[in-house]
Amino acid sequence: MQENYKQRKLKAIISGGGTGGHIFPAIAIADTLKIKKPDAEILFIGAKDKMEMQKVPAAGYPIEGLWISGLQRSLSLKNLSFPFKVISSLAKANKIIKRFKPDVVIGVGGFASGPTLWVASKKGIPTLIQEQNSFPGITNKLLAKKVSKICVAYEGMDKFFPKDKIVLTGNPVRSNVIDLQGKKTKALEYFNLKADKKTIFVVGGSQGALSINKVIHNHLDLFLDNNLQLIWQTGKYYFDTAKAATIDLESKGIRTIDFIDRMDYAYSVADIIISRAGAIAVSEICSIGKPAVFIPLPTAAEDHQKKNALALVEKDAALMIPDHDADKEFGDVMLSLINNEKKQNALKQNLSKLAIKDSANRIVDEIINIIEY
Repeated sequence: MQENYKQRKLKAIISGGGTGGHIFPAIAIADTLKIKKPDAEILFIGAKDKMEMQKVPAAGYPIEGLWISGLQRSLSLKNLSFPFKVISSLAKANKIIKRFKPDVVIGVGGFASGPTLWVASKKGIPTLIQEQNSFPGITNKLLAKKVSKICVAYEGMDKFFPKDKIVLTGNPVRSNVIDLQGKKTKALEYFNLKADKKTIFVVGGSQGALSINKVIHNHLDLFLDNNLQLIWQTGKYYFDTAKAATIDLESKGIRTIDFIDRMDYAYSVADIIISRAGAIAVSEICSIGKPAVFIPLPTAAEDHQKKNALALVEKDAALMIPDHDADKEFGDVMLSLINNEKKQNALKQNLSKLAIKDSANRIVDEIINIIEY
């Protein structure tokens, strides 16, 4: 492998997806690899019918799809097809790898990464896992003994992975999203907000979060009564309901948006962020250093969002409200934080200690190291 790599341009496969939390780090890794190795040839492998099949080509990279999905946790007829999907995906991954001849295969999590990394490791190809969460999924646990290196975003991951394979790199985040320098004035204009009022930014992920949306809907008076501005990303499914409830409140600084294209603007004007606790959301908040209240998705696999949030809460870098208590606790938690500058500053300082802003560079360095080893 080393001889082949030195004789020709680097060839890499990046596999995984399913959610933005897997896809955006994968693209960030690819972009950084192209900066360090401009002639590198990169191929993505994703799951058919998942969002990576659109997002990756839009970012300028080719992708091939596997017929694969997750095993349903409840009794479901869909599980009957799972063994056939695994066999099909292993066969297609083998065909792609045999044809493409990669020097390295990188898995970022998601359904497609399992079969792809399994085949690559069996062939003796250098392999790397990028684990975004503080509690890994079953697939990465199973692959851990087979891969060459495991890049993680949290300390203490030797509870799950072989210690000698772990490198603390953080999660790659989009640089344009976390670069807030000099953007606040434009951001205030963009959202038509006032500079002398505090702003709360609520985001439940690109699709929105129903329980968070209902909490905000039920607490609109809290924002009005306390002279607070609100940027509320609802997702497309709740947008019409939220817009109807806030249409007469726009003059008071209530902004309801289905999807925010300029996350950097939303982050730059936010005094406090209310968010789910997906790995990338957590990493972005660490990088920008804004006080946050996490309301983790209770149905996340292995309850990993709660564990992501707790990793910050335990270091006094964020607050957390359990989803089932959100409606009851939101008002008290929100007001106690917005009125406590000392607490906000403590959260900011502790977030800055956890931020790793050169994550993609660190991961790409590890990729190059395992090829040239």
